[in-house]
Amino acid sequence: VNVLAVVAALLVLKIAVHLSGLEFVTVNALIPSMVAGGIFIIGFLLSSILADYKQAELMPAEFRMAVEAIHDDIQSFTRRVQGVDLEGLRRTLLSVIAALEAGLGADNAHDELKTAIDRVNRISPLFEQLESLGMSQNELVRLRGEQDILRRCLYRVYYIQKIEFVPSAHVLVQTIVIANVFFLLFLKAEGAVEPALIFGFVSYIFIYALFLIETLEQPFRKGKHTLDDVSIFLLRDLVEKLSGPSA
Repeated sequence: VNVLAVVAALLVLKIAVHLSGLEFVTVNALIPSMVAGGIFIIGFLLSSILADYKQAELMPAEFRMAVEAIHDDIQSFTRRVQGVDLEGLRRTLLSVIAALEAGLGADNAHDELKTAIDRVNRISPLFEQLESLGMSQNELVRLRGEQDILRRCLYRVYYIQKIEFVPSAHVLVQTIVIANVFFLLFLKAEGAVEPALIFGFVSYIFIYALFLIETLEQPFRKGKHTLDDVSIFLLRDLVEKLSGPSA
């Protein structure tokens, strides 16, 4: 909808320029090359950003696997040894997921995960308690390995959400889009309807690409009305599991 609104405004401007006789760019062989070159550069940037987006899609499943592994291993240990604060562990794990979702929300610009990282660090004292209760070193090493996986997932998501991929490339793409739209806007052509339709279609491609790059750069966009964000439904299901009667 946002792209269509921008393109509609550009179409009105194109028709106004045509009726006013302000078109000064003549048709030549460089115009198609300029458009094709712009699309190529945008495709190159999109392919690079898409790699991070695909990696972000793996994070919720990996995060859930680590949380469940920590919970299930400690729950198994409590069946053999008394005195383990299993409920405290569940509260801590639930607080990690809550902090993650809150940090990815619109109120925190989708990129504030310091609280979630701090909550993961709070699991460490529980491991010390388990060691004092007689948990084997192999089990402790496994638990700390799962904790490191949680940290790695959070750090990776934090980095992807926070950092803009090659800012200079963004400047280049924005310059290319503005240049293409400008030259096509003032391109001399016979008639009004056909050139306007072609201009609208090409403008739609370039403007949509800018919006798409912005969306892909932040795969997690909780609280936004979009279907393009990476879903964390696996973590919400885990919250129900850890909070339900069976837990």
